[in-house]
Amino acid sequence: MSDEVDEDAVLDAFGVLGEPVRRGLYHVVAAAPGEVSRDAAAEVAGVSRALAAFHLDKLVEAGLLEVTFRRLSGRSGPGAGRPAKLYRRARREHTLSLPPRSYDTAGRLLAETLERAGLDRELQAVARERGAARTSDDPVGTLRAQGYAPSPDADDELIRLRNCPFHALAEEYPALVCGMNLALIEGLVGADGEWTAEMAPGPDRCCVALRRRPESA
Repeated sequence: MSDEVDEDAVLDAFGVLGEPVRRGLYHVVAAAPGEVSRDAAAEVAGVSRALAAFHLDKLVEAGLLEVTFRRLSGRSGPGAGRPAKLYRRARREHTLSLPPRSYDTAGRLLAETLERAGLDRELQAVARERGAARTSDDPVGTLRAQGYAPSPDADDELIRLRNCPFHALAEEYPALVCGMNLALIEGLVGADGEWTAEMAPGPDRCCVALRRRPESA
C-alpha cells in the first residue's frame, strides 16, 4: 500500500465539508448504521430532497461518500420500480496533516517487526493496560470519542462498532492488530463492567463488538 499523499486532493475533500448543509448531510450518512436514501437524508437534515441530492452527490465526487443502487421494496422484475440511489460513508480514508506526516509508515514498520518477532501477547498486554487507563463510567461514549462509531443492535444487548480506527493496519496484519484491538477494548470496559468485549468480525466494521453481561441486563 502506498504512503504517498495527494495533499491537494485531501484539502479538496475536506474543503467540501465547509458548506454547512453538506457537512450536516455527511454527518447524517456517517452516523447511520446502513445505507441512506436521498429522502431519508433530506428528512433528517431538514432540507428538500433536491438540495440533499445536490450536496450528497458533491460528497460522492469528493470521495467522502459511496453510492449503491437497490430497490427498497425488495421486489424485482417488471413493475418493481427503479432502484433507489443509496449513500454510505466511503471506505477510503482521508487524513489531513500540514505539513504531511508519515505515521502510517511507522505503524506498518512497527507492526511488521512485532509480527516477525512473535510479540503478539506482549502487544496485547500493553494494549489492555492502556485500555484500563481509559476506563470510565461510560465506555461506549469513550469508544465513540475514539472514532469506533458504536451502534446498538435492536435489542440493545449487542453494540457493533461500525468503524475501525486501525482499518489500514488491520487489513495488512489482521491477527496482530485485531488481537491488540480486542485487548485494548477489554481493558477499557473492565472485568466487572456492564459490557464485555468479543470478536465479531464483519464487512465494513470493527472486528470487536460489545455484549451486555447477563447480570447487567
